[in-house]
Amino acid sequence: MQPFTADPEAPAAVSAVRAFHAQLASLGEGLDDAGRIDLIRALEELKSGAAAAQARVSVEFDASQRAAQAATGVPAERQGRGIAGQIALARKEAPHRGSRRLGAAKAWVAEMPFTLAALEEGRLTEWRAELMVRETALLSLEHRAEVDREVCGDRSRLDGMGDTKVVAAARRAAHRLDPGAAVRRASNAEADRNVTCRPAPDTMARISSLLPVAQGVAVYAALKQYADSRTAAGDPRTRGQLMADALVERVTGQATADGVPVAVHLVVTDATLLGTDNEPGDLHGHGPVPAGWTRDLIRAAIERLGAQHAGWLRRVFTDPVSGDVAAMDSRTRRFCEGLDTLIAVRDAGICRSPYCDAPIRHTDHVIEFDEGGRTNAANGQGLCQACNIAKQAPGWTAQPRPGPRHTVATTTPTGHTYDSTAPPMPGSIRNPYPLDLVWAA
Repeated sequence: MQPFTADPEAPAAVSAVRAFHAQLASLGEGLDDAGRIDLIRALEELKSGAAAAQARVSVEFDASQRAAQAATGVPAERQGRGIAGQIALARKEAPHRGSRRLGAAKAWVAEMPFTLAALEEGRLTEWRAELMVRETALLSLEHRAEVDREVCGDRSRLDGMGDTKVVAAARRAAHRLDPGAAVRRASNAEADRNVTCRPAPDTMARISSLLPVAQGVAVYAALKQYADSRTAAGDPRTRGQLMADALVERVTGQATADGVPVAVHLVVTDATLLGTDNEPGDLHGHGPVPAGWTRDLIRAAIERLGAQHAGWLRRVFTDPVSGDVAAMDSRTRRFCEGLDTLIAVRDAGICRSPYCDAPIRHTDHVIEFDEGGRTNAANGQGLCQACNIAKQAPGWTAQPRPGPRHTVATTTPTGHTYDSTAPPMPGSIRNPYPLDLVWAA
């Protein structure tokens, strides 16, 4: 990943900030321990003040970009697209965080002056200031302003208040001013129920489910009751293991937790597969996994599923020097299944936008098909839905760029360019022929 590039003649404000930044490394020289603590505190307050400055500039940027879009004839319902994405790139954050940051900034600047002042002074961290926005999101402007004044009007009261106390103070005031807001929040929250999967250390995965409280408690109670009954019957597994296994069995319908069919992209070198090398593999959606674990997974799948189920070894040819995957060409607009899979494997299942960790949802033409872009691996990239929508906003362009591996240069409407390079295939430098193992029951 390369830093963005723009006009080298930076504005005076940017140069001043960067000059001060360069001095930070030497600020603690010659201080005693009491002075070091004072400096740590001052730097923490500086971080909050910088967040407030970012908020003001973000709001100004949003207004300017919207005006520019309107001037070019962008329909009102599409104005604003891509703005949060640009802010996220500048802050080195995922697009959804850019959207949240911009929303909070608008609330502070336009509706919550006391919260913004507390942030500028360093009495609130950026996260606690965002909690103030979250807890007042469904209030009227009048009630939000009242909660803002009540909680942050006397900023000395904020000293010593942690996240929980800030939330409690805002929530208490909000419930008193608008009792119905709590009901509306609950209704909106229920609509946001979902299940997510994120990689965890040591070849584990973390499945999280956001449920209405009654359902969540009921699910946990049922799993706990089952675990307690199995423990009473002499099962040697711990309660946590029993609950986890029961969850897998009940959700997948399998008789045992380890009987779940495997249908994954596990990319390994042929040497690792045969046991002559220990180059780590790459599990689609998880990341690097130990060589021994990959062999154990494959062996267990073969023993469990037997010959009546099909397994495939698909060769993914890579450049012997760069490690980039070989291209597959197509004359159609739509990426075929094989090419779609190739791009997803090459991009490791993660959105190619810089700093975005969301899973791939769309296979996107880097250069748009309508503008002559071809449907091939070189002109394809995996994007999440939010990044693909942002890329369609006026002023955004993207181009494949020569590099050690597949590289895309994305340029925003302000002229800043961000590079994104596909991760290397496992063992691509040492062995140019990794295998994409797809085992499906």
